[in-house]
Amino acid sequence: MSNGNSPEDERPIENVSEDVSEDVSEEARPSIGRALQQARIAAGLTVDDITTATRVRIAIVHAIEADDFTPCGGDVYARGHIRTLAKAVRLDPAELLAQFDAEHGGRPAPTPAAPLFEAERIRPERRGPNWTAAMVAAIVAVIGFVGFTFVKGDDGGSEASVAEGAQPTAGESASPSAKPQKPADPKPDPTESAIAAAPRDKVTVKVTATDGRSWISAKDHNGRQLFDGLLKQGDSETFQDNEKINLVLGDAGAIELYVNGKKIEDDFQPGAVERLTYTKGDPQVG
Repeated sequence: MSNGNSPEDERPIENVSEDVSEDVSEEARPSIGRALQQARIAAGLTVDDITTATRVRIAIVHAIEADDFTPCGGDVYARGHIRTLAKAVRLDPAELLAQFDAEHGGRPAPTPAAPLFEAERIRPERRGPNWTAAMVAAIVAVIGFVGFTFVKGDDGGSEASVAEGAQPTAGESASPSAKPQKPADPKPDPTESAIAAAPRDKVTVKVTATDGRSWISAKDHNGRQLFDGLLKQGDSETFQDNEKINLVLGDAGAIELYVNGKKIEDDFQPGAVERLTYTKGDPQVG
């Protein structure tokens, strides 16, 4: 006997309860943005902390947590941001991505023409050649070369001044036009020749190494170096100045001196170092 119910009303009670539970679970599940926000707060992280850790801009983090994926620039980038943020707050990215695909028409097709970024990354700026360092190195090299050239030129000048200060020896100063004397004629005494060659308005000092070799140094009244070196036995040097000659003899006993054409008679000891000064009024040991 029928009680007036339709066939649809006689379906099993279990199937109806299962459909209701599925609808309730779908409604109870939080949104993607809400899930990410709750997980961030539970982890004790701020939006700034997430931005620092993931390089995703603050504005995009706020938009995603509000379920606004427009600032992401498309579904591909939105999925990358969701994956990055989920890892930062220790959620399973697969569940959130599946939920996103279900809500946005499925997983998007790959786009090989455009690069896929999980987060916005700061690329280092490409640097070109360091021209400043190269110019500095070139300038230093030029300055070094100029300084070296100047020092070498100064040394050459010193050598030239020594050569100018030193006077030619008695043998070199002889006039080429002088007639040779006959072998039978007696040679003039060295003292007389030195006296004749000595100008009266200058001081003239002749140094000869007669008994060995000796180091000598000669300077004019301004302290300019006229000679600084070793005289071997038989060698001699002559110096002139308007006021005075300062001498240093390394082995005075080996030296013979003529000052203003007169021989200096002094008992210089072998190996003794003597410091002497002679003027236009000498000979006398200064």
